[in-house]
Amino acid sequence: MGMTFAEKIFARKAGKSEVRAGEIVFCKPDRLLMHDNAAAITDKVAKELIEFGVANPDQVVIVLDHTVPAVDEKTAAGHKKIREFVQRYGIRHFYDVGTGVCHQVMVEKGLVLPGMLAVG
Repeated sequence: MGMTFAEKIFARKAGKSEVRAGEIVFCKPDRLLMHDNAAAITDKVAKELIEFGVANPDQVVIVLDHTVPAVDEKTAAGHKKIREFVQRYGIRHFYDVGTGVCHQVMVEKGLVLPGMLAVG
């Protein structure tokens, strides 16, 4: 039996001729999606980011859409951290408060196309 559409994408991204449901594969995604809650993650990997940076800033998409507008100081501080992260690492695909829902923004801006693998 042939592979499903998803299996074909995973096989291609894993550099394999075939994969099957349930198989664990290591893939290189086309896009990495982050949203408001990523501020906590950037804190946890700050040391590694300073040492290694962001390998491919054009691969990263960040959309502020989960807790907008900021409901308290903690949330506002998180948004600020993300904006600083975007500036520091040259993230080109940044969409601030009011742009839309992150998954839809990726489609509307043409950042994901059929056959691409997006994680986030």
